[in-house]
Amino acid sequence: MSEREASLPPAHVRRRMYELMTLIRSCDERVRRGLSSGEFACTYWPATGQEAIAAGLGAALRADDLLVTTYRGLHDQVAKGVPLGPLVAELLTRTTGVNKGKGGAMHIAHPPSGLVLSTGIVGSGIPIAVGVGLAAQLRGSGQVAVASFGDGATGTGSFHEAINLAALWRLPVVFLCQNNGYAEMTATAHAQPVAAVVDRAAGYGIPGERVDGNDPDTVHGALARAVERARSGAGPTLLECTTFRLWGHYFGDAMTYVPAEQLEAARLAEPVARYRARLLQDGVLEEAVAIEIERQALEEVGAAFAAALAADRPEPEEAFVDVYGERSGVMA
Repeated sequence: MSEREASLPPAHVRRRMYELMTLIRSCDERVRRGLSSGEFACTYWPATGQEAIAAGLGAALRADDLLVTTYRGLHDQVAKGVPLGPLVAELLTRTTGVNKGKGGAMHIAHPPSGLVLSTGIVGSGIPIAVGVGLAAQLRGSGQVAVASFGDGATGTGSFHEAINLAALWRLPVVFLCQNNGYAEMTATAHAQPVAAVVDRAAGYGIPGERVDGNDPDTVHGALARAVERARSGAGPTLLECTTFRLWGHYFGDAMTYVPAEQLEAARLAEPVARYRARLLQDGVLEEAVAIEIERQALEEVGAAFAAALAADRPEPEEAFVDVYGERSGVMA
């Protein structure tokens, strides 16, 4: 066995990551197709191009581990195991959604899958993940909390304050930066004085690792190391996965700020097709198996959208329901 082969995840993990990447891509394309045709309307921040990071994340975490992600979170949500039907229904603001259609694409939570929440304010989820990690540490549950965020969030005070506290208290948190090259419309190089996000880790005395975010095998390996470190009580890790956002910041963004040659190169190197070819070459998949995985993804996505589109939207009075919780008659 070669050194490269020895470092790869097991074949069943690699296949699972391809299944996740295919499902994410199929779902993302279906959202964009529906928006383009006017079939439905919703706010949406495409995750195309970042599937490999989510797949590595989903394969590296336990079912009971915890995730806080962002409004660009469809890929993370699918990878963490949020049921696709209720997830799509929430995107389309239907009563059958995971949050009864009241959160929409920006605010999605599904505690049974370990998705604590998706946040709509840049950087705001990072300290929440630290709080979740603190709770896990106090409970002694052995759970790990992952904060998933973009490169733009690393310029916020919440990022620095959260990492500082997590490092000080050795909390079981993984800080996962999905560096897709642009914070909204600003190139990363124009927004931070360091060459790489991971350079910031040294300032907090924690390990940092920068990997190719278009390579799920590499992402999985780095995440597995970070998760094991957190779970063992050794504290947090800052992981930077470099990738590229193949569509705009939001659906309809013309991306005029991205040089045409940069975008073309990124689309030629997109992760789903690249990983498919690698798995075929390595003998992990056969062509017929890959085609079946892709067919099943399309079928699952089609069924999820059909069910969502047939469901009702919340009535206006639902805005006043679930605002507060009650415990033993006392408002919480």
